[in-house]
Amino acid sequence: MFDGLRFRHWQASLGADGVLVLTLNRAGSGVNALSRAVLDELDAMLERIVIERPRAVVIHSGKPSGFAVGADLNEFEGYERAGSVREEIEHGQQVFQNLARLPVPTVAAIHGACMGGGTELALACRMRVAASAPETRIALPEVQLGIHPGWGGTARLPRLIGAPQALAMMLTGRALSAERARSDGLVDRLALPGKLLDVARELALHPVSHPFGQRALAWLTNTWLARQILAPVMRKQTAAKVSPQHYPAPFALIEVWRRGGGNIRQRLRLEAASVASLAKTDTARNLIRIFFLRERMRALAGDTKHGIQHVHVVGAGVMGGDIAAWSALRGFEVTLQDREMKFVEPALARARKLFEKKLKTPERIEPVAKRLVADVEGAGAASAQLAIEAIYENPEAKEAIYRLLEPKMAPEALIASNTSSIPLDELRTAFTQPQRFLGLHFFNPVAQMPLVEVVCHDGLEEGSVKRALAWVKAIGKLPVPVKGTPGFLVNRILVPYMLEAIRCHAEGIPGPVIDRAAKRFGMPMGPIELADTVGLDVAMSVGRELGPLLKLEIPYGIADRAEAGKRGKKDGQGFYVWKDGKPQKPKIDSNYRAPADLEDRLILPMLNEAVACLHDGVVEDADLLDAGVIFGTGFAPFRGGPIQYIRSAGAGTLREKLETLAQTHGPRFAPKQGWFNPVLAGPVRAA
Repeated sequence: MFDGLRFRHWQASLGADGVLVLTLNRAGSGVNALSRAVLDELDAMLERIVIERPRAVVIHSGKPSGFAVGADLNEFEGYERAGSVREEIEHGQQVFQNLARLPVPTVAAIHGACMGGGTELALACRMRVAASAPETRIALPEVQLGIHPGWGGTARLPRLIGAPQALAMMLTGRALSAERARSDGLVDRLALPGKLLDVARELALHPVSHPFGQRALAWLTNTWLARQILAPVMRKQTAAKVSPQHYPAPFALIEVWRRGGGNIRQRLRLEAASVASLAKTDTARNLIRIFFLRERMRALAGDTKHGIQHVHVVGAGVMGGDIAAWSALRGFEVTLQDREMKFVEPALARARKLFEKKLKTPERIEPVAKRLVADVEGAGAASAQLAIEAIYENPEAKEAIYRLLEPKMAPEALIASNTSSIPLDELRTAFTQPQRFLGLHFFNPVAQMPLVEVVCHDGLEEGSVKRALAWVKAIGKLPVPVKGTPGFLVNRILVPYMLEAIRCHAEGIPGPVIDRAAKRFGMPMGPIELADTVGLDVAMSVGRELGPLLKLEIPYGIADRAEAGKRGKKDGQGFYVWKDGKPQKPKIDSNYRAPADLEDRLILPMLNEAVACLHDGVVEDADLLDAGVIFGTGFAPFRGGPIQYIRSAGAGTLREKLETLAQTHGPRFAPKQGWFNPVLAGPVRAA
C-alpha cells in the first residue's frame, strides 16, 4: 500500500481481513512524543489510505510505555521562540482532520500513557479501545503547561462526552483510568492487554455508534444557549481555585468552548489562536520549564540500578508509616518497626485506606497489603537493602537506632534518615561505615508531595547517592540531591517564611489576612494554615534547629500553643480551630487594612534564603533549586521558582526592598551573600 514511501516513525501492516494497522514507534525515543516529523509521516500515510481504501484503520503504539505522551515540547519551545506556534498548531489540526475525515472506520488502540496530543490523536479516530490495566491513563493535561489542548481536544471532546465532563477533564488535566474513560463515553471498548489489537480489529470491522442518550446529552450541553449559561458558572468555579492573572489557560479554554459553534473548522480556529496567544505568556514559559526540570530530576540517577527489593522502616508515626505504605504501593516488600504493635496498627490502618483509594478493587488491594508487614522485633532489617529511620527529631535517639541497625544489615545495604533538619555530619558519627548513610527526606503528606530530598555528606559514596536517586524515582517521586547542612534546601527556605508569618500574627495581623497575602502571590496555602498543618511542635523544633544558622528567633505565639497541646490540625486547635480537617478562619472586619509591606515581609525572606542556599552550594545549580522549592513547598509554579522569580522581578529591585525592610523591621531582612551572583541576572526566558 505504501510502495515508494519510507517511514522512520510509523510501520504499517495490512491484514488478511483488510484492516490496516498503523504502529507508531518514534525512532530514537523511549516514548511516542508527537513531533513534526511524526505528523508529516502520518499525513503522507493518510493521503495514500484515501486512495487505497482498506476496510478499516487501527492506530496503536509500538512502545511498551504507552500510546503517546503528547506533543514534543522541545519542538514547541522552538516554535514559540520563532513565533510560529499558531502555524504548527494548525498543521497538527489539519493532519488530525485528515484522519477524522477518512472514508473508512478508524480505531485507536490505547495502552499505557495517552496524554495531550496522544489523546487528541485518539479523539480524531471514530472509535477507541483501551487496555484494562492500571497503567492505562488518558488525559489532556495541557493546562498544567499554561496552555490548553490545541490539536482538536477542545473541539472534539465536549461533543463526544458532553461539555461538563469534558471541561472538567481539560480544566484539571486529571487522568482517567481505562474503566473511567469507558464509563464517560471516551472509550468504546475495554480489552485485556494481550487482546488489545484483536478487540480493536473486531471493533473496526463491526463499528458501533454511541448510545442515543450520550449523543443527546453531548448535543444538548453544547448548544449556544447551554454554552452561554454554563460558561460563567465554570469561570466562577475555576476562579475559586486559581487566579486568571496567574493561570490564564483554564479561562481561555472556557472562552474557546463558549464561542465555539457547530462548525468544527471554526472551533479549531478559535483553539489555535488561543493556544498561540497563551504560549507567549510567562506562565506558559515557566510551567513548560518546570516540566523539563521534572524530567531532569527523573534522569539524575542515570542508568544506575538501585538493587532494592525490601525496605525496612523504623518508626511507625505519620511519616514513617506513610513512607512504608507508599513503598509497598510502589511494589516493594516493606517491614515496619516500632516499639510496640499498638504504634504500628494505626499506620497499617492508614495504609489500607491509601491502598483502597488508589487501587479500588480487592484483587489489586490484597497483594499490596501483604507486602507491608508489621515488624516490632526489627527482624526485617537483616534482609532489607534499604532501611529508613523516621522517628522524632532527636539526634541521640536516632544515633541509638543506627548503632542497632548497622550490624544487622548487609554491607551493601543503604541506611537513611528522614530527618527534616538535623545535619548529617552530626548523625554520621554513629556509623562505622558512614559511606552508606544518607538522608531521604520525604514531605507530608507523603502520598501527595512529589519531592524527596536525597541528603548527602562528604563521607557518602557516589554509588550510594545514585542508588538512592534511582530508588526515589522507582517509587514515583522526584529526587533532588542536597547538602546535609541544617534544614537542607526546602526547610531552610520555608522556615524564614513561616516564622515571619508567625511574627506578623504576634504583631496583631489576623491569620486570614496573612494567608490571603501569601495566596495572592501564588502560594498554594497560607503560612499560618501551613504552620498548623505541619504542626506547631514540628515548626518550633525545625525553627530552633535552624535558628542559629538563619539568625532567627522563635517568635511569640508558637511555643505557648505547642506546649499547651494546641499544635494545630492534629490537635484540632493551633492558630486556627480545625473541624473535619479544615481550618475555621475567623471573619475579618471589612474596614481592616493590611500593612502595605505584608507580602514583601512574607515572600522576600524565602527569596533571600534561596539566594544564600545557591551561594552555599546546597544544591548543584539554580534550576535544581527552583525545582526543589516548587515541588517541596508548592512555591507559585507560574512564577517558575524563587530564582526564576528573582530574575524576572530584578535582583537589584528585590535587594533594595530587603534593605528597606531591614531598616524598618530589623536586620533579619538584610540581604545575604549571593545577591550579586550573575546567575540572578535577568530577565531571562523560562526555558
